[in-house]
Amino acid sequence: MIRIGSGVDFHQLVEGRDLWIGGVLVPHTKGALGHSDADVLLHAICDALLGALCLGDIGVHFPDTSNEFKGIDSKILLQRTFQLILAEGYGVVNIDSTLCLQAPKIKPYVPEMQKAIAAILNLGVKDVSIKATTTEQMGFVGREEGLVAYATVLLQKLPQ
Repeated sequence: MIRIGSGVDFHQLVEGRDLWIGGVLVPHTKGALGHSDADVLLHAICDALLGALCLGDIGVHFPDTSNEFKGIDSKILLQRTFQLILAEGYGVVNIDSTLCLQAPKIKPYVPEMQKAIAAILNLGVKDVSIKATTTEQMGFVGREEGLVAYATVLLQKLPQ
């Protein structure tokens, strides 16, 4: 049996914060604002994984009201989410994701992001697609006030 899930996440960009995307620290003048490290891509992937199996969303499992998750590395959230998927008897087949941000250009960091995500989810790097686009300077993304990530995952029931 296969299951498909989709996820989306948004974060404001502010000065004085690091910019973590896909488990990688990306140099920039602004960083994402959030309770955790605010890694928009990993959060979207977590939501896609959880959604595929009707397990709620990232806020259900890792609430921003809990001090346990204050400043947490989102790679840990992805690891914990993956454990929930495995507990349901599923594995990840592949991920397709898109980042929407005006700046910085992330192409140089994509291979490192793919490696980080693939290592956590027991995938090959060719199973983790990360694309990026700008909004041609339109809207909050174009004004560099925030960024968005979309993720789609395919899960497959593991052999018993």
